[in-house]
Amino acid sequence: MAVTLNSFDARAELQVGDRRYEIFRLDRVPGAARLPYSLKILLENLLRCEDGTVVTAEQITALTGWDPTAGHGAEIQFTPARVLMQDFTGVPCVVDLVAMRDAMAAFGGDPQRINPLIPAELVIDHSVIADAFGSPGAFRINADLEFSRNQERYQLLRWGQQAFDDFLVVPPGTGICHQVNLEYLARVVFVRERASGSGMPQAYPDTLVGTDSHTPMVNGLGVLGWGVGGIEAEAAMLGQPMSMLIPQVLGFKLTGALPDGATATDLVLTVAQLLRQKGVVGKFVEFYGPGVASVPLANRATIGNMSPEYGSTCAIFPVDEETLRYLRLTGRSEEQIALVEAYAKKQGLWHDPDHAPVYSETIEFDLGAVVASIAGPKRPQDRIALSKARGVIGQILAEGSQVPAELAGLDEASAESFPASDPIAFGRIEDHQQPVDRSRSEADTVWPSAAAPVTIDGQSVDIDHGHVVIAAITSCTNTSNASVMIAAGLLAKNAVLRGLTSRPWVKTSLAPGSRVVTDYYDQAGLTFYLNRLGFDLVGYGCTTCIGNSGPLIPEVSAAVTEHDLNVSAVLSGNRNFEGRIHAETTMNFLASPPLVVAYALAGTMNTDLTSDPLGHGPDGEPVYLRDVWPTTEQVEAVVGEVVQAQMFTEGYSDVFAGDMNWRSLDLPSAERFAWDESSTYVRRPPYFDAMPREPEPLRDITGARVLAMLGDSVTTDHISPAGAIRKDSPAGQYLLAHGVQVRDFNSYGSRRGNHEVMIRGTFANIRLRNQLVPGVEGGFTRHLPGGKQMSIFDAATAYAADDVPLVVLAGAEYGSGSSRDWAAKGTTLLGVRAVLAESFERIHRSNLIGMGVLPLQYRPGESAHSLELTGEETLTITGLAGAETVPSEVTVRVEDGGHQREFTAVVRIDTPAEREYYRHGGILRYVLRQLLSHSGEAPA
Repeated sequence: MAVTLNSFDARAELQVGDRRYEIFRLDRVPGAARLPYSLKILLENLLRCEDGTVVTAEQITALTGWDPTAGHGAEIQFTPARVLMQDFTGVPCVVDLVAMRDAMAAFGGDPQRINPLIPAELVIDHSVIADAFGSPGAFRINADLEFSRNQERYQLLRWGQQAFDDFLVVPPGTGICHQVNLEYLARVVFVRERASGSGMPQAYPDTLVGTDSHTPMVNGLGVLGWGVGGIEAEAAMLGQPMSMLIPQVLGFKLTGALPDGATATDLVLTVAQLLRQKGVVGKFVEFYGPGVASVPLANRATIGNMSPEYGSTCAIFPVDEETLRYLRLTGRSEEQIALVEAYAKKQGLWHDPDHAPVYSETIEFDLGAVVASIAGPKRPQDRIALSKARGVIGQILAEGSQVPAELAGLDEASAESFPASDPIAFGRIEDHQQPVDRSRSEADTVWPSAAAPVTIDGQSVDIDHGHVVIAAITSCTNTSNASVMIAAGLLAKNAVLRGLTSRPWVKTSLAPGSRVVTDYYDQAGLTFYLNRLGFDLVGYGCTTCIGNSGPLIPEVSAAVTEHDLNVSAVLSGNRNFEGRIHAETTMNFLASPPLVVAYALAGTMNTDLTSDPLGHGPDGEPVYLRDVWPTTEQVEAVVGEVVQAQMFTEGYSDVFAGDMNWRSLDLPSAERFAWDESSTYVRRPPYFDAMPREPEPLRDITGARVLAMLGDSVTTDHISPAGAIRKDSPAGQYLLAHGVQVRDFNSYGSRRGNHEVMIRGTFANIRLRNQLVPGVEGGFTRHLPGGKQMSIFDAATAYAADDVPLVVLAGAEYGSGSSRDWAAKGTTLLGVRAVLAESFERIHRSNLIGMGVLPLQYRPGESAHSLELTGEETLTITGLAGAETVPSEVTVRVEDGGHQREFTAVVRIDTPAEREYYRHGGILRYVLRQLLSHSGEAPA
């Protein structure tokens, strides 16, 4: 364990009961008291990790001297307490760790030394699809299908669960990572049981990074964390601090209380709209003020969850009595709860409603202003008051959605995160698209109609524009919130008792975020009524919210396609971009769980739920939403009666056990994973092939060819493989050659553990415009010097056969958008040695270095255009060979038809850690060599 320099004499003791802990006192540092809660957590992190090299006293001083008016502060190094992953993004991390074990053994080292160096927790939640629904057997059918589709991936994760120290895997069929994190994994105050220099365990704030954009859900518990890409997560797992710029912090002052009938979903949709109007991309948002105490913990988590939708890095609530109440409710030990209270009060992290820290900006919001709402049809920030929904949606059908067809900035990065909730790189995403103002829409719009007759289970019905064909209670956003879930159950009960049923064309599903939801539904006697309306359990996972909604009812699907109907999905999720929820639903609306049930009963968006009946009872009398909507008092009474701490302690007592499918996996107890050479899901990556034990001297890049010449604003989604795998693509051809049928291709997301598939999908986006092939879109280039057009993968393979290094030329803001690890991994595996751009998105630039690719930047005012580069030249990059460290500039020699010229490029390797990563050929090689050379200590 690294020794803390303790330059500010912050090391101290904290006694809680009969235990003593080492802590680092914030009040020992001048200026700490004025800081917002979130920056105090970062300050403690720096104090505890100060080593004089990576974390310095200057960084601590920069943080305490934070200028709230500056666009951003100095660069600091953040060391999270743990890493949280879901299975889509977690599999590549595990694959790399397993490959490191093989490399360690090849060098004669101990493979057992390769372990996460901070706790890593992975929850398998992204792979269940709602194929079966509306029947008692749906959960089992979907679970078996999930397992059969993903057995190769699960075998790797199951092996990792028992092979790695500090690595926990929550098996499929258990819950959603963010809800499991909130209810079980989060500590609020972390305890490192290993003795510190004082001989005592250390206590410090629980912090994390997660490989899912909705990681900030745990901010509701006062835990600082946000989503990162796979490479950043791997670096953190391997003990490497994360470089970040001190952000602006927006203070969100809450007053008042939610009115009766308004839900947490209505609140978060209002907050999302408000913060998108304000503009908080890349900032921290922090809630404070007298209204905080009236916001239940589950509602706080709902607000934190949707941080990516309004663009903030996090949206955090401080610790208070409500935090302790929730910890007690969810079965945390009294010892832990006492530690959280004592630590927060000692460190000035306990919420004082009368104290306002210094913020960059503030917003004041009266909770009493929240009204029942939905959001859509394409973006989460486009909130619609429920009372205006019919008129607005009719207007949308008649005139268009008013949302630009081409999403920009934050929306594009969010939309492209399909199929998994990939984190968004918050560095420089511009966001010029405001929420659409729906406040003045009239309700007398004439709805277009093209009714199509359909027979479903012997019943003749008409399907028309605006009909609801999916109603899904799903997503971590809301299924962790007992109040809105109980409200949905009570509404279902009241509706059934009044003789109502869901419309036959609606695909209904219930996908809670943890098994505790099922327990309290059963305890409250609500499961029966939900099932009567078709809301049977389909799985514990993300399902509809990430596009795993499964097929529509066949007859409905046929009618929608044949008659080109504009139909809707209503879900309790967080993202609703067109094409994300289902290919056949053009409109997707976010709504609270009880409103999801209500729309399943109505069957159409062509209704005013505040005044039109949901349906008619057996007596022919109309039944209105107001007749079945439970009051706040009724919901709170049931929650108080049935949601008990015992459910959480019992529900999570075997959280790592899994079902029979999981437990029956054949796993040898070997310290190294037995790779299956026939697997098309999981393969050993080549990052350590031919790696020498010591790093080689820096070398110039000689005789390089341009693989792609790209313009401005090329995002990681242009670079990284995503979505479905086409049959005629290099990846599709690879799978066919390995005996995989087209129906079993699955997605790039599910095959992230197979580098052979992923490199074939790198730079293969159908919207990529490579200037070497003008007029052609997609993953194509020309192989030089001959100039034959071919796929980028085939060209890279041909260049590799001739030992020709490759470069990519790009414009401004290269690598913006979502933080995708394969954008950097695929680049290096294609043989790209350097990327020369006008500017880089910060996270992607760091990721390239982490994979051993040199990021070069034109000098100010220069570009490929100004330097008259065509991409057909041969480039030689000099200034690296013979240098003791990575230089700040290099010379680029351009050869074209016997003519030579030179220009200078800036090396964008900005920190000492980045220089070491590049010198070693990437972060994985760096860490492996550190472990090889330090037999008794982890790398610093």
